[in-house]
Amino acid sequence: MTTGAIMIAEMLEAYGVTHVFHVPAILRRTMVEIEQHTAIKRIRPHGEKPAAYMADGYARASGRPGIAMAQVVGAHNLAAGLRDAHLAHSPVIAMTGGRDPHTKFRKVYQEVDDVPSFEPITKWNATIDAVERIPDMLRQAFRVAVSGSPGPVHLQFAGNEGQLDLEEAEMDPLVEEHFSQVPPFRPAPHDQEVRAALQRLESAARPLIVAGGGVRASGAGELLIQLAERLSIPIATSLNGKDSVPGTHPLSVGVVGTYSRGSANRAVGEADLICFIGTETGGMTTHFWQVPPIGTPAIQIDIDPEAIGRNYPVVAAVHGDAATVLGRMIEMADQGAAIRRSDWTARVSQINTEWREEFAQLMTSNAEPIRPERLSSELTTLVPDDGIVVVDTGHAGMWMGGFFDIRTSSQSYLRSAGHLGWAFPASLGAKCGAPERPVVCFTGDSGFWYHVGDIETAVRFGINSVTVVNNNRSGNQSMRGFDRAYGGTQTEKAKELWVFTDVNFADLAETVGAVGIRVEKPDEIGPAIERGLEMERPVVVDVVTDIEAVAPAAVI
Repeated sequence: MTTGAIMIAEMLEAYGVTHVFHVPAILRRTMVEIEQHTAIKRIRPHGEKPAAYMADGYARASGRPGIAMAQVVGAHNLAAGLRDAHLAHSPVIAMTGGRDPHTKFRKVYQEVDDVPSFEPITKWNATIDAVERIPDMLRQAFRVAVSGSPGPVHLQFAGNEGQLDLEEAEMDPLVEEHFSQVPPFRPAPHDQEVRAALQRLESAARPLIVAGGGVRASGAGELLIQLAERLSIPIATSLNGKDSVPGTHPLSVGVVGTYSRGSANRAVGEADLICFIGTETGGMTTHFWQVPPIGTPAIQIDIDPEAIGRNYPVVAAVHGDAATVLGRMIEMADQGAAIRRSDWTARVSQINTEWREEFAQLMTSNAEPIRPERLSSELTTLVPDDGIVVVDTGHAGMWMGGFFDIRTSSQSYLRSAGHLGWAFPASLGAKCGAPERPVVCFTGDSGFWYHVGDIETAVRFGINSVTVVNNNRSGNQSMRGFDRAYGGTQTEKAKELWVFTDVNFADLAETVGAVGIRVEKPDEIGPAIERGLEMERPVVVDVVTDIEAVAPAAVI
């Protein structure tokens, strides 16, 4: 006979899990078994949402499922945190306590039916009411999380704290190591689909590739570059696919869409054929289907057949894993097609040069308060060659999407799929998932305030990442919106809706036990980041920036 707690602990370790992120009290006996019989670390943040974000960052950095846990009263909060993992196709396994079958509908303390709240944001949402089902249900959770287009799953254990783990049954672990990592399968395309796509690409005068998060999940960045070079095709990326190609590559035009670089949107706008690879062609990547406009001839390559043609009617479709498809395309491609594109690649190079000239003054500005363009571009040279960059949404996503470049194929770029405040906890999870790599988080003060209490979590567990706060004492992305709402120029009273108290986050970090560094002059940025990366402690770099600096709007 074996307890559920022993079974969960053994299976998590066998699947290669190194950390679990939880808010007590959940699976208490399992936590004891984890401590006494495994090397898994238990990370307890200050809330269920940051637990979900940490598990998400862990999953994206490591390629392994992240584990997040909460008791029944916190399950809705955990579900809210899973929304980002759902949007970004990140394999997170959420475990919660649930209503005990013996006391349902009797108004037990804190009892709410949480299962429906997980339904819209998971690939699989299941309850475990019998201890002997733990092995097969946990196995299935790993299978679903990493297969196909990855995503979150939810397991609810009976009992408000999941006390089902105390029960015993005749059980054996069911572990399939094949499902411990993304991707477990690499579906191969039909050759006729590959030939049809190549024929279109090779005959187009101005083709352009848009690479999404599916390229990074497949580890297909190097193959993407090989194909682009063989056929002389420029590459734009979504934010999720930003690390698929170094921004310094001559065929790279940058991030396309809403949180974008103007050169990418202009190049996409001039293309006569778009090849979407591993992207769902959603609103952010296409600036609400304006870049490119619907009707532009398109090819779509995706592991999820339902994504193909969803938003853009396609002239060729290829179903398969990105790396597998790109490998076949490289084998079959006619390199002679590249010769016909010298005018197009020259035009794209000109677009890139014009964009850099347009913003050169701001990217090198010595203004005080500091310009965010200068801060973001400085990070291009400061992030180590093997660094992981974790970026918030909102203005943080816009500044880094446009003005920061990945330099090497060994760097990683993880971004919030929509939740402001995601980046800081996610960066702690990323550091847990890849402890040997430096992790740099970029967030604004508005985003940092969401989970600032988890500075203490980083200190308590020795999670030594570097957090750069773009501190303009505001959520000034709202500035334009409130001007419009007030019919031109908002009142001074309106500013209380987006202007915050001026706080020195470096002092706050020091109070909690982290390293705090305050940066007020542009020439202090480099030394501050370098010092932070050398420290063996959590670091907060508080950079005082211009409240009037607003990121450029998307080019159409």
